[in-house]
Amino acid sequence: MSNIKAVITGIGGYVPDYILNNQELSTMMDTNDEWITTRVGIKERRILKDKHAGSSFMGAKAIEDLFSKTGTKPEEIDLVICATSTPDHIFPSCASMAADKVGIKNALAFDVQAACSGFIVSLSTAASFIESGKYKKVLVLAAEKMSSITNYTDRTTAPLFGDGAAVVLLEPTTEEVGVMDSLLRTDGIGYKHLQMKAGGSANPATHETVENQQHTIYQEGAYVFKHAVVDMAEISAEIMDKNNLTKDDVTWLVPHQANLRIIDAVVQRTGVEYEKVIINIDHFGNTSAASIPLGMWESENKFKKGDNIILTAFGAGFTWGAVYLKWGY
Repeated sequence: MSNIKAVITGIGGYVPDYILNNQELSTMMDTNDEWITTRVGIKERRILKDKHAGSSFMGAKAIEDLFSKTGTKPEEIDLVICATSTPDHIFPSCASMAADKVGIKNALAFDVQAACSGFIVSLSTAASFIESGKYKKVLVLAAEKMSSITNYTDRTTAPLFGDGAAVVLLEPTTEEVGVMDSLLRTDGIGYKHLQMKAGGSANPATHETVENQQHTIYQEGAYVFKHAVVDMAEISAEIMDKNNLTKDDVTWLVPHQANLRIIDAVVQRTGVEYEKVIINIDHFGNTSAASIPLGMWESENKFKKGDNIILTAFGAGFTWGAVYLKWGY
């Protein structure tokens, strides 16, 4: 079993049609295009306007896209792992709801909550299931309706977030491609600085929590930015060093899309040329766990078999990490 690796054999994605650009956002609060663009690099973001549709709706659309491209059938799927901070409900899982929508009936399905790092944590988890020999076809889904937890009166956080979903199909291989290595970290120091204050078991919903807008994203931007810059940059360099990869060996760098200045710091630390960096923050904003797979989905036609790809993310918790994979097709 030790020779089995987990390789991505397909990818699908979905973003809503509605585009919320900086000009429209400036009519909703005291902000403007220049202020947003210079600070975070975002011009527009996609928003799921249907109040009755949640992350599982977008997740199902992404899975349908993957199925149509790869010819995969629902009954072939053994496992569905969904990375999300915005499930339709606290329970049941977003994974189970998305699976039901596409006709997956014979698979285990569960959610992973690792905030913006959710996709790389889920990918590493799924790879372990494949490597064990227990599962043959695994969907790693990331689906986020960030607009549902965004406070559109808070000019510091409202411009940041968008909605979307993307999914990859993992299968076993004995070739030297697939998920080669991962480094994942957590430090609870981030708890108070990036969270949703109410709605969980420690602070359930009340009239007061709703009135005080405690069911939306709370972020202390400067503190989070400082840790994200250091941790994402260092973990990316660490996984390259561990696997004897120079900047010239890395074909593509796919960072979490939180802030263009954070991405700049990762580029400077690793030395990877900017032309090799996948960026979608300008037109999708921060889609949390979905940002990395959405970047891969948009860039699929650029990838070639054997390409060395570094994925890296940072999110609430704090959680952060990096995955080194070789593209499989």
